[in-house]
Amino acid sequence: MINEVDSFSPFLGIEATSYEAWALTYDFMVGYAMEDMSPAPALAKEWTTSDDGLTWTFDIRDDVTWSDGKPLTARDIAYTYNRVLDGGPEAVTWSSYLKGVTKVTAPDATHVVLTVGKPNAVLPLLPIPIIPEHVWKDVSEKQVKTYPAEPTDGQPVVGSGPFQLAEGTAGGSTYRFVANKNYWAGPPHVDEVVIRVFKNEDTMVQALIKGEIDFAEDISPLQVKALKDEEGITAQNGESPSFDEIAFNSGSVDTETGKPIGDPNPAVLDPKFRHALGYALDLDQIVRKVYQGAALPGDTIIPPAYPDYRWEPGDEAFTFDLEKAGQLLDEAGYKKGSDGLRTMPDGKPIGTLRLAARTDASLDASVNTMEYFKEWLADLGIKAEVQAFESNRLTEIILDGNFDAFQWNWYVEPDPDSMLSNMTCDQRGGWSDSWYCNDRYDALYEQQHNEMDQAAREDQVKEMQRILFEDSPYLVTAYTAIGEAVRTDKFACFQSQPDPGGVWLVQYGGHNYSSVRPASQAGDCDGVESALKPTSAAEDSGASNGFWIGVGAAAVVLIGVGGVVMLRRRATVGERE
Repeated sequence: MINEVDSFSPFLGIEATSYEAWALTYDFMVGYAMEDMSPAPALAKEWTTSDDGLTWTFDIRDDVTWSDGKPLTARDIAYTYNRVLDGGPEAVTWSSYLKGVTKVTAPDATHVVLTVGKPNAVLPLLPIPIIPEHVWKDVSEKQVKTYPAEPTDGQPVVGSGPFQLAEGTAGGSTYRFVANKNYWAGPPHVDEVVIRVFKNEDTMVQALIKGEIDFAEDISPLQVKALKDEEGITAQNGESPSFDEIAFNSGSVDTETGKPIGDPNPAVLDPKFRHALGYALDLDQIVRKVYQGAALPGDTIIPPAYPDYRWEPGDEAFTFDLEKAGQLLDEAGYKKGSDGLRTMPDGKPIGTLRLAARTDASLDASVNTMEYFKEWLADLGIKAEVQAFESNRLTEIILDGNFDAFQWNWYVEPDPDSMLSNMTCDQRGGWSDSWYCNDRYDALYEQQHNEMDQAAREDQVKEMQRILFEDSPYLVTAYTAIGEAVRTDKFACFQSQPDPGGVWLVQYGGHNYSSVRPASQAGDCDGVESALKPTSAAEDSGASNGFWIGVGAAAVVLIGVGGVVMLRRRATVGERE
């Protein structure tokens, strides 16, 4: 799977590039701070909560219009959320954010009221793009499954964001967005943003060097290192709140009958077996050789970007210790036979574990990780084979339960609730890819979702991570970085998220698309001290940078996106149809 837009509809897409398109086109009711991704005003200026935590009232701006000139009101926001609550295709991606919400109303044009059955700790964060009711009211629930939300008759897509989609179709290689000059937060400093998809990283990097594009996203650490020596280019490995993991089939079942489906190796159904294999991973070597040093060794599903919620294993942390792994396997009954291969506790052969890898992962990280894992399993007396698939095919295999282990990744949102929900029992056959189910974990999930005491909630989230660590449906291998490079002789004022150390694009919201400006006009980047400043070459070149397109007009930003940035969520064919 390459990183093309798979749908411009906020109810259908799953690719990171699709989320970028929505960030350009639409707004959230509540935004995200650049520093730490905490709740920040957006369409809602402020909000209040009733004493019992069951009613949330949002004060909506009265100066916002859709790009076609019609006013955006609280009714559009209520309409968007109610389409999700109605449980149709719109609910697939977004329903977890409205979990427990029983009613959404707009008593007037400037107020949205959310009523919840129980206190909801996730609020006020609702990263659901707000759509225009006057456009979408004519799109039925049946039609929404295929509605493209693309330009028609030469007219850009109607949205309230800083840009409008003017050209491009899902699956295409180039998408052109034109500035929304009436954007409520102020008109963008550039006239257009063009996203161009590259299937070859080297080609994309050469295009950046030649000045054919101005920003390269998802490049390798080696390319970042090389580009740092290029005049007029600034490159980085930006911290991304994501993790890579080896996931096991913890028990695939028919979600209606509860009967087993698929053909998992019986060994991987045992938490003790899975946990023992945590000591058979040399994470330092994986970081060094697979990720070219641009990652941190992993341990739990909440990455270091969110320290308040993160559980630290401490003395319990996995180390690369094949002797200990073997000891734990022995204790669990998986002892070596006369042929040197480990057997099941009943003495039957374990057989060959199938290690599924993705052929379309950046840096070949998926295949390479599994090849190393195969070698270390062999050292333990466990046979394994690596099977490589494209991501779409692997998704089907996972849903059918026909796997033992696979390698993939997740992008973790600022509030951990969504990631935590993926591991609950009722997500089997949906967002759960490991088929994990633990009643104690599920009970804690419900508690933290409704817990309004922040310290108590953090403790509950940490306990959930401890349970996952012990049961090991996932062995978290790495916290990865995203390689980025920008022509700072042409453009400046990108702010990282989180700040400092985070990424310049593929963020929560479209802040940088509004703040980026030609280098010669950067000034002090609106007083944002951490914003990316222009290079000296740019300061000397003035308007000769070649991107000025007329008096009073600004430049065109060309963004190259190569390979697979990552899926911010994983979806299934069944869920989208």
